[in-house]
Amino acid sequence: MFKESIAIALRALLTNKLRSVLTMLGIIIGVGAVIAMVSIGMGVREKVQSSIASLGSNMLIITPGAASSQGVRSASGSSTTLLLVDAEYIKKTVQGIDYVVPSVSKSYQIIAGNQNWTTSVQGITPEYMAIRSLNVGSGSFITQQHINSRNRVAVLGSTVAANLFGETNPVGQNIRINNTPYQVVGVLDSKGQSAMGQDQDDVVMIPLTTAQERLLGITYINSISVQVGQMEDMDQVQVQITSLLRQRHKITGDKEDDFTVRNLTSIMEMASETTETITLLLGSIAAISLLVGGIGIMNIMMVSVTERTREIGIRKALGATYNNIMLQFLIESIVIGILGGTGGIVLGIVAAYAISIFGSLSTVISLWSILLSFGFSVAVGLFFGIYPARKAALLDPIDALRFE
Repeated sequence: MFKESIAIALRALLTNKLRSVLTMLGIIIGVGAVIAMVSIGMGVREKVQSSIASLGSNMLIITPGAASSQGVRSASGSSTTLLLVDAEYIKKTVQGIDYVVPSVSKSYQIIAGNQNWTTSVQGITPEYMAIRSLNVGSGSFITQQHINSRNRVAVLGSTVAANLFGETNPVGQNIRINNTPYQVVGVLDSKGQSAMGQDQDDVVMIPLTTAQERLLGITYINSISVQVGQMEDMDQVQVQITSLLRQRHKITGDKEDDFTVRNLTSIMEMASETTETITLLLGSIAAISLLVGGIGIMNIMMVSVTERTREIGIRKALGATYNNIMLQFLIESIVIGILGGTGGIVLGIVAAYAISIFGSLSTVISLWSILLSFGFSVAVGLFFGIYPARKAALLDPIDALRFE
């Protein structure tokens, strides 16, 4: 009877092809929309996570607080309270740390021959390469010898190298920063854009001591990056650093810190929770169209019951039971859900790839979103088919045979 019910259901759908396709269209669009929307949400989450991860794993970023003058507070990070000795003391005192990297930065116009490019010039130490997971494409990176000697050398990001030198290898060439020549010793591999759309390759790196003493003429630093060995030690290390800097800067009692310690792991967790909420919201909105498709299935099944009233009467007169009739119409509604769900999967995957190729959004197609939306489409077909199937099964055979 089960196989026969499937055959009858398929025959009924093929008898009214256009009506069946239009009924399935609601399910197809619903499933496709769920898969496409969830893939967009997961693509956003992956992009945010990779962008934060590109800053380094298990990272703490220490920045100075806001400068104040006559009661007026400037922007965060404008203070000059962080010194190189602070970074050295953190590295020497705090346990569980792999790297401590102080840095300074300022925007300059870089000149090479008859080409120029305005970008950020960062003063860093050799450990910056490990903490930011950088790779040198050609040449070498800043060394401790460069730091000790305050050499005028530079490492270029791929964007700067391309704009100043084109296809030519810039290693060994000279560039001018603030009208002073610097020798290019290396070019970095591309890291792409950050989650905020910033080009991570649009940068020039020079030795920290050179930047402080020969370029900027300052004694303070703009930030300290700290890489913690184990993720479970992040909070403990953050507390130790905060306590140590308060002690060094002679901050007591309830006085406000003149620095900020940011935990990138916490930021990543917060970003993940936010993007998961967005993904759930997008999927939920798309799932509404599945409910609309389910109403369409109920509508068409009610029409089918009305059209086949005499057939039902004949089947019941020949001995078909309540369960036989119920099963027949349930299978018919489930088949609509299955075929619509299959078409929706194809539509959703194609839409996700199209958005990724032609749009500015990256998409990630997940197996669980496909299985969930397909299962939901089958469940919708089953749920919205129960009432019409029950109505058909409860028909009186004598009344059904008299129906015109």
